[in-house]
Amino acid sequence: MADKRSLDDIYDEFEFLDRDDRHILIIDLGRKLEAMPAALKTDSTLVRGCQSQVWTYPIRNSDGSLHFLADSTSAITKGIIALVLAAVQDEQPADILSVDIDGALTRFHLENHLTSKRTGGIPNMIALIRETAARYA
Repeated sequence: MADKRSLDDIYDEFEFLDRDDRHILIIDLGRKLEAMPAALKTDSTLVRGCQSQVWTYPIRNSDGSLHFLADSTSAITKGIIALVLAAVQDEQPADILSVDIDGALTRFHLENHLTSKRTGGIPNMIALIRETAARYA
């Protein structure tokens, strides 16, 4: 079952956890992403520049909002993409473009909990989501 909590709600839980439990929370967020069919994991949906393989696929809802499917070969990376998506999931393309996703994630201080190789792909994930929103806006 997908985790429908807002990024603020996730942060409220995150800030009270110790380092190990924060990792568990991030991994659990990834586990709760809805399944992405294998047929959608193609070169065109692959996020470039990530240490692990990460795929995102947009679905346009009937109201015009964007819903993203995502997956990764790494549990922690899948959790990170779940955090990114919590900031924009099921929002209108123009609203996604106005969200400061980097700023919203800053408070999680992911660089203090993950290696630079793990956090290095985050800007690429965000860029792909923003590019997708711009195409639909």
